[in-house]
Amino acid sequence: MRILIATATAGAGHLAAAAALDESWRAFRPEDVVERIDVVKFFSPLHRKIHADGYVKLVEHAPEIWGLMFGKTDDPKVAGRLARLRRAFPSKSRVRFMRHVSQFRPDVVLCTHYVAFEALGILKEKHARLTARRARRPRSDRAGDPGAVGALPLIASIVTDFEAHALWMAPCVDVYFVAAEETKARLVARGASPENVVVTGIPVSARFSTKPDVRGVRKALGLRDDQPVLLVLSGGFGMGPVAGILGELDKVGHPFQTVVVTGRNEELRRDLAAQDRKHPTHVLGFSSNMHELMAVSDLIISKPGGLTSSEALAIGRPLFIVNPIPGQEAANSDFLLERGAAAKVNRVEDLPYRLDQLLGTRKLAEMARAAKALGHPDAAREICAEATRRAQADCRVAVVETD
Repeated sequence: MRILIATATAGAGHLAAAAALDESWRAFRPEDVVERIDVVKFFSPLHRKIHADGYVKLVEHAPEIWGLMFGKTDDPKVAGRLARLRRAFPSKSRVRFMRHVSQFRPDVVLCTHYVAFEALGILKEKHARLTARRARRPRSDRAGDPGAVGALPLIASIVTDFEAHALWMAPCVDVYFVAAEETKARLVARGASPENVVVTGIPVSARFSTKPDVRGVRKALGLRDDQPVLLVLSGGFGMGPVAGILGELDKVGHPFQTVVVTGRNEELRRDLAAQDRKHPTHVLGFSSNMHELMAVSDLIISKPGGLTSSEALAIGRPLFIVNPIPGQEAANSDFLLERGAAAKVNRVEDLPYRLDQLLGTRKLAEMARAAKALGHPDAAREICAEATRRAQADCRVAVVETD
């Protein structure tokens, strides 16, 4: 089979989910042809910059505006009107992506971002029109008809948060893969067929299902064995109030040690590494061994992105959420808090008191057990297996050539 994994640069989580699916499919069915593509590559340079940088800038400097936009568009009717409005205007980027899909001729398209649905929907509609037109013609006239080629793919929506925003839903989607039963219930309440919403968890790398050598990792990082470890994450783009968090951690009386990951923000890494701290602190840049860092940690202080949260749950580590942005982070936060896998403060200055109340108590171990119970370390493989089963069962026929 031929597999297309479509994602988009808009926060690191969508890219990480796509990478996890890519890794899993190649291991699950090594004979298949797999391509992972960032749909943003088909955008014009200006459009690409606005899309890739706009989200990061907005949530960093004006999260309340992002929250307002998130809430206003979280309605299937509103999302549908927006989609029809966009389709009313010509789009070279959309045509380029449609052409690429037609040329690649996938059997399955896994979407870890909803931006791909618009073009995929047009392809499906065009195929339906051509199929109907061919059906009306005499069989003898159909020979050599170039109207349809390849296979009409199974299109899957891989929802990368615990609450499914309306934009994750589209008429072209054949199956939804979601984080939890609550996520499924939301989609079904909005019109999705229950049999086409599958609870698998959010896909994470297979590394999060392994058991790292905790003692060896601690030794390599220079961590002590007699103190708890707090892992402070800024996300792949180095966002979040990391400097403020470290400043407040200096006020915590309970002994601990800190590992800080600043992602691709090299300036932040240098600034933090140059500062003295009350508690032992290890500052890292972009890290490819996040599964090991989480495994040696007792508590993860982070924004509650869908992927970061799912990685922590897969490895059985609780989160301490700091100032989640309105929208998907607030929804993810609610999900984790309701199930006892996280604690939260809305302001960093509340951290010292809350951590002193938590560290060294049974509550931390209870949170870890709750996190482990929510984890889906094999989500990516489950998605690949179910998508394969559905694609083979449906015997699909024809992706449409674009003009």
